[in-house]
Amino acid sequence: MINRQELSQQLQAIGSADILVGIPSFNNARTIGHVVKAVQAGLAKYFPEHKAVLVNSDGGSRDGTMDVVERAVVEDMHSLLVRHRVEPFHKIVMPYSGIPGKGSAFRAIFELAATLGAKACAVVDSDLRSITPEWLELLLKPVLEEEFDFVAPQYNRHKFDGTITNSIIYPLTRALYGKRLRQPIGGDFGFSGRLAKHYLGKDVWQTDIARYGIDIWMTSEALANGYRTAQAFLGAKIHDAKDPGSDLSAMLVQVVGSAFSLMADYHDVWKAVQGSQSVPQFGFQYTVGLENVNIDVGRMLGIFGSGVRELGMIWQSVLGRGDLDALAALAAAPEKEFRFPPSLWTRIIYDYALAYHKKSLSREHLLKSLVPLYLGKTAAFVLEAAAMDQEQAEAEIETLCLEFENGKPYLVDHWS
Repeated sequence: MINRQELSQQLQAIGSADILVGIPSFNNARTIGHVVKAVQAGLAKYFPEHKAVLVNSDGGSRDGTMDVVERAVVEDMHSLLVRHRVEPFHKIVMPYSGIPGKGSAFRAIFELAATLGAKACAVVDSDLRSITPEWLELLLKPVLEEEFDFVAPQYNRHKFDGTITNSIIYPLTRALYGKRLRQPIGGDFGFSGRLAKHYLGKDVWQTDIARYGIDIWMTSEALANGYRTAQAFLGAKIHDAKDPGSDLSAMLVQVVGSAFSLMADYHDVWKAVQGSQSVPQFGFQYTVGLENVNIDVGRMLGIFGSGVRELGMIWQSVLGRGDLDALAALAAAPEKEFRFPPSLWTRIIYDYALAYHKKSLSREHLLKSLVPLYLGKTAAFVLEAAAMDQEQAEAEIETLCLEFENGKPYLVDHWS
């Protein structure tokens, strides 16, 4: 394990870098070796004349993750290269300090990018099984050659993967800032050195952003501050997907809380935005096979029904009597008829954003009370989209996004 003195010596030896790629990790020994090899191969193949540094920022793994990173090398580099690499490749494996979480890992990466004066940076998740060397080209070249500051990912994902993104974060971010970034919390981003310095200058590292909120924070900061933004099609996103009914509640609370907090910071920016526009797209779009995501609909509907019975007073204070009655009617419906109208869901998210802003009750209790509603919405989508193909399911998400955009005047009018 590297200490600060050794890190300082390594940085002095490296001096500067054109490209920095960060991989945050925590107990990812099973998958991170493949990610490191893909990054090495991508840098060697597409950026042979650029000085590159790979940084593994680890949150205290106990499964040998950092050892795997140290050992990971591409066995047959010549089969991947059109020409030999000119500039040297450096690897830094280091623990980070601070609040445990992805954001603290990213802070360490931003600090190293600033120290080395990197022109272009990328971060990729450590649990990816579908990353290829081409991802590095797609995330970094728009920054190096086209002067974009932020490159968000776009993936083919199973229609039931990324449910927090699909039902809340994508529609909300799109409506707020007017840009159709399909994966605002995708986890794999390219960004410029100057944007890294902007991130580093923000005082958010003792908040929930240092845990789960870093992805939406990075995206929102780039959009709200006018940085040039694009997205790159990366193919399939195959990683350690989770059942939204059993694993995502803590993540939902922290990601949505971060998004709501940023709304207060940038109210003057988003209040005037109407509609949405596409952003420049890099990469060739193609169809790929996707792993199935198993969803326990019955469990989600059970939690939603319990919420209707037990959280009525909280929900009424946030949503009003009319929408509370609509939720009670939904809970009473047979499973085969269970549907969650887009207009109702849009009002719920906007009312929760307003309650969070106005601190009408404890923010922690408020966000936790959103979880059964999110599970009900997700269950409805699973039931409705069960017979749909990916394109049809995506059309349903597009309908929800338009509902968020059309309903935005309600949010603006009630904000103050």
